[in-house]
Amino acid sequence: MENLPSKSTRALDGVRVLDISNFLAAPMCGMFLADHGADVIKVERPQVGDEIRRWGETKDGVGLFYKVLNRGKRSVTLDLKTEIGAEAVKKLVKDVDIVIENYRTGTLEKWGLGYDTLKEINPGLIMVRITGFGQTGPYRYRPGFGTLAEAYAGYAFISGNPDQPPLLPGFALGDASTGMMAAFLTMVALNEKRRTGRGQVVDLAIYETLLTLLGPHVVNYDQLGMIQQRNGSRLPFTAPRNTYQTEDGKWLAIAGSSQAAFERICEMINRPDLVEDPRFATNRARLDNDKALDEQIQQSIGRMDLETVMHRSEELGATAAPVNDVSMIFEDAQIKARENICHVPDSELGAPIGMQNVVGRLTETPGRIDSAGPALGAHNREILIERLGYTEAQLQQYGITV
Repeated sequence: MENLPSKSTRALDGVRVLDISNFLAAPMCGMFLADHGADVIKVERPQVGDEIRRWGETKDGVGLFYKVLNRGKRSVTLDLKTEIGAEAVKKLVKDVDIVIENYRTGTLEKWGLGYDTLKEINPGLIMVRITGFGQTGPYRYRPGFGTLAEAYAGYAFISGNPDQPPLLPGFALGDASTGMMAAFLTMVALNEKRRTGRGQVVDLAIYETLLTLLGPHVVNYDQLGMIQQRNGSRLPFTAPRNTYQTEDGKWLAIAGSSQAAFERICEMINRPDLVEDPRFATNRARLDNDKALDEQIQQSIGRMDLETVMHRSEELGATAAPVNDVSMIFEDAQIKARENICHVPDSELGAPIGMQNVVGRLTETPGRIDSAGPALGAHNREILIERLGYTEAQLQQYGITV
């Protein structure tokens, strides 16, 4: 279903954001805010733009991932190292609620755009600062990307198979989790501003969210001295939990997170005998014999095709799901019903672009996506000339086209 613009109210209508960030984590924060109505102005380098424009796949020379991360935003081109760039940012800061940035610690201060300077212009300003290691601590000046955070936070160490090297995720997990947390913390700070009028800094290191999301391995080490090791798709606290191949070569994920769930899984695969096996009678026993349990489950699932096992899963309320590739996601009935993928208008490619829709639903003020990420500098005239009062000649001196 095509997601077309409408005039319905969104929860963040009237919130103004200046996004001077690049790449992935920080722009994703701005994306979540724009989905719910925030007016997000994205600042990019003249002629070059955000480097995410050249990441991954392109169509007709247009970067596709950029279109998703910067949907619903307006693009202006400014070099923050130049006099006009810094001046224009300060002019824009007067009228915004939030600035999002992800330059290395100390960079904005070097350019005269640190928080202490900007809050003199706008005392209620919220500045969201996303860096590899945060604004404090001995590593604060180190460069940092999501991949480094995935290793540093402990994710890679516990991911993969025991006899193989640590495994990094196949997508930007560190950046994406940071973008979500940054949006949440931005809303926390915005609520405080509405309550007291005070602005503040949101200081978020890319590794921090992932460190928290990893689960009980911190408390287990603190209290028991345990160091979680790689164990494939298995979990250290519940079994069964793995992927299994069906007779027709498809894959299925199973999670038996309770005794009742395990019993329904056994019924689904026609193996009620596993419930009575003392090796698998309790969750602790299943954890101690997880490899043997996986072998039994795989043997049974290997005799069923995916459609059959999923039909039995629905019939019995068993906890199983297909391991979807993206083509299967596009055709899935539930994803279609929930409109989890939408098609968004785009002026550069001339046709709607399919992308993930706004996450979740608000019953009274639902989010929406009005447009894909803009062309570089598409709003220079609207913002730099008509709003801030610069002339074309002034802008052209700094390589800014309108």
